[in-house]
Amino acid sequence: MIRLDFPPAFLLAIVVTALASGLGGYYIGAASPRIRDLPAAAPPGSSSSKSASSPLKDSFENISASDAEDNDDDDDDSDDNGALVQSDYSHFGASALTEECKMVLCVRTDLGMTKGKIAAQCGHAVLACYKTVSRHAPLLLKRWEYIGQAKIALKVDSEEELLTLQAQAVSVGLVARVIHDAGRTQIAAGSATVLGIGPGPKSIINQITGHLKLL
Repeated sequence: MIRLDFPPAFLLAIVVTALASGLGGYYIGAASPRIRDLPAAAPPGSSSSKSASSPLKDSFENISASDAEDNDDDDDDSDDNGALVQSDYSHFGASALTEECKMVLCVRTDLGMTKGKIAAQCGHAVLACYKTVSRHAPLLLKRWEYIGQAKIALKVDSEEELLTLQAQAVSVGLVARVIHDAGRTQIAAGSATVLGIGPGPKSIINQITGHLKLL
């Protein structure tokens, strides 16, 4: 059993200690800043947290779509006839969205480009045509993608022939993009290397390039 007959002096000491501890804690707490008065931490998505983000990250986030489109990294391809392409090739009639579609790549053989160089230039031409058609004829582009994205490489013998084909393609409403080399490797800077035509209805493109031989 617990003894309750403690000496009076012991009980007095306990009471005095308890009172001293209580009063000391009260005054210490009153003198220190209260936690509830402290400013709340900003949530992760607030403006204060954004201000702490790195300038490099912000610079990438603020790049506009038009800036990105204008930043072609290797060769300089001119925006030949983007503004002339009518929306969804409506000028071709209903057949534009029903018949087979293709893209042709007319490669100059007089420049003596290696196979690797030709492949790189054709890649630039495909991208240039794709970007233009995606802005002006998205439905036709989707059809071309759906049926296999046909791309045919053809031979041309000179820059004059290349530019003639481009003018003919533009005259019937086709996308026609000429790629000019940057001149860092095999050929002179500014040389017209590849003409990309399309994607567009096969029958229309054949009117322009049907006489050319396969590369």
